[in-house]
Amino acid sequence: MAQLDERQLDPAVALATLDDAPPRNPHRQFALKHGDCFVVTNDRGDIQGRGDGLFRDDTRVLSLLRLTVGGREPTLLGASLSHDNIIFTANLTNVPLELEPAPPMPQGVLHIERSCLLWDDRMFERIRLSNYSDRDIQVPVALEFDADFRDMFEVRGTTRLKRGKTFASETSAGHVLLRYEGLDGVVRQSVISFSEQPVQLSATRAEFRLELPRRDGRSLFVEVGAEHVDRPSRERYRSAAARARWRMRAKSRHGATLHSSGRVFNEWLSRARADIALLTTELPTGPYPYAGIPWFSTAFGRDGVISALQMLWLNPGLAKGVLAFLAQHQATETLPFSDSQPGKIMHETRKGEMAVLSELPFGRYYGGVDTTPLYVYLASAYARRTGDMAFIDGLWPSLCAAAGWIDAMSALDEHGFVTYQRAAESGLANQGWKDSFDAVFHADGRIPRGPIALVEVQGYVFAAYRGLAELATIRGETALAQHWSDRAERMRKSVERHFWMDKRNFYAMALDGDGKRCEVRASNASHLLYVELPAPERARALADELLTASFHTGWGIRTLADDEVPFNPMSYHNGSIWPHDTAICGAGMARYGARDAVVRLMSGTFEAAVHFNMRLPELFCGFTRSPGEAPVAYPVACLPQAWSSGSAFMLMQACLGIEIDGFRGEIRVTRPRLPIGIDHLSVRRLGVGNAEVDLHFQRVGDRVAAFLDSRDEGLAPLVVRS
Repeated sequence: MAQLDERQLDPAVALATLDDAPPRNPHRQFALKHGDCFVVTNDRGDIQGRGDGLFRDDTRVLSLLRLTVGGREPTLLGASLSHDNIIFTANLTNVPLELEPAPPMPQGVLHIERSCLLWDDRMFERIRLSNYSDRDIQVPVALEFDADFRDMFEVRGTTRLKRGKTFASETSAGHVLLRYEGLDGVVRQSVISFSEQPVQLSATRAEFRLELPRRDGRSLFVEVGAEHVDRPSRERYRSAAARARWRMRAKSRHGATLHSSGRVFNEWLSRARADIALLTTELPTGPYPYAGIPWFSTAFGRDGVISALQMLWLNPGLAKGVLAFLAQHQATETLPFSDSQPGKIMHETRKGEMAVLSELPFGRYYGGVDTTPLYVYLASAYARRTGDMAFIDGLWPSLCAAAGWIDAMSALDEHGFVTYQRAAESGLANQGWKDSFDAVFHADGRIPRGPIALVEVQGYVFAAYRGLAELATIRGETALAQHWSDRAERMRKSVERHFWMDKRNFYAMALDGDGKRCEVRASNASHLLYVELPAPERARALADELLTASFHTGWGIRTLADDEVPFNPMSYHNGSIWPHDTAICGAGMARYGARDAVVRLMSGTFEAAVHFNMRLPELFCGFTRSPGEAPVAYPVACLPQAWSSGSAFMLMQACLGIEIDGFRGEIRVTRPRLPIGIDHLSVRRLGVGNAEVDLHFQRVGDRVAAFLDSRDEGLAPLVVRS
């Protein structure tokens, strides 16, 4: 097995090994997904093999697809995704063409529309050419194609010592078969089929000559799938589009929706909701939000939990699906290679060749120190939101096993902290949400020795114990409830004692293996606000510092203060802006009453989204906002990313001050605020118990009023606190 450096797993460095390709521009790439299949193209609809492609089960099954017209690349007019994320459309036109023996064709007389969608593990493409010249023409059209069948980790930059066997391409009437047999013995293949019979078809190129009457057009249909089925056609394309749209509408109907008085603001909320629907995959255990495209289109434990927390107030069904999946994949044995221990919750799962062969530990990997307490916390939050103790009762053995793992890890540390240190060299060196190799350090930049106790992880453990105590109380297990309540309080006191830096008025990022503080001001500490661990005076000091120019850029909160030694606004974790991190920070501030600060964060996040075409990427650069300038993209960020999309809804809940008590069937609203420029906002079809309501917020002078329209009888009243 090739030695795997964790740097090769970091998107920040993967770029250098992608065939010396130039940086991906997140603004100009477009992604579609269905199930475990996704495609990423450039704005022309081409696939170039630079991190883009058609992927199925963590394998790139199409690495090249390039259209030329008259031997030349068309000119881009514009590109867009449909509002429901089902169809990508590129509008193109011709450059000047020599069409001997016919007269030359001037630029801009052909309209070329490429429309692409995914359905049932197949890519469907329609290429429509319309002739706006004053004569009939015959146009040469060509498609170049290839499939390298690289594992996702190869695409990300990992070098393999040996690969499987690539077969010679097989051509037949109207289609080409590309095949690869992996070292795991699995044959992976792609069949590229055309609606028209090419005038010339080779292993890598199909050529057509399309007759285009003047003021008329013609369509070419292309399909890429694992098997050859019927010949592509208009009917097959329309049928796939209709089924894909129906399925997406069904997913988008789950949970409450938001509508405001701001047209552009509504566009952002609509796109964010559509992106979450796009990334949510229906698994046997229920819906699960895959982390992001292209690098992380799979089930991640941490990402799934945080995305579910962001959406919990609107759509608790997502949390139920995440909890069920993670419980089913909970570790039951100790395996150093996969970093698994009994009771631990999964970090990541993969299906590709390298994972199957254990060239990597990520087939089912448990190297996330925070996922287990976050899982427990999500279960308690789901119970409070829904009152669904029947589900929690079924989950109880898993929750107790997770608590057992937390207890066992705490017992290993003299202060009772939950720490991490990878069990095998093939695993991740850092196992919090900032998991790149250089994301944890001392104030002078030195990398600390392990085991490492991250400050936010201790906050999650505090929240997990507190949540378990609440659930045990409801179940009538008073002794167990007291035990977990005591554990929560001990953790709170220990964090306050060992992480607080009096001189810096901030919490340290971590403790190293010698118990020494990593005296660094990082956004990790803001997560303590979210779980309500800090004492009020320290919470205020922490929030005030996070809102200074050292952290707050005007677009969001940096992951690291700008005066710390390793600060770099263009880094992956050491000074960049992660929307989900900003949202957690804002939600935490709201829990201590700083709702006006949340409005500021919401405003900056929304304005950043506008510059990113209404789609917040996984992260972007942490440069300070300047008048007239846009936020700076991070070149290999996932787009879309589930917890970035969910940030809009976590910040919105924090602004509105909404809490839903599923046990009492009660909605509580505390000191509501509306985003800047929004005078009215409605939450429609908000589920509370078995009832649904419409909740409205209206700006009245300097205040915001809240009122209900009940769709059902018997709902407990709205409680508004000013």
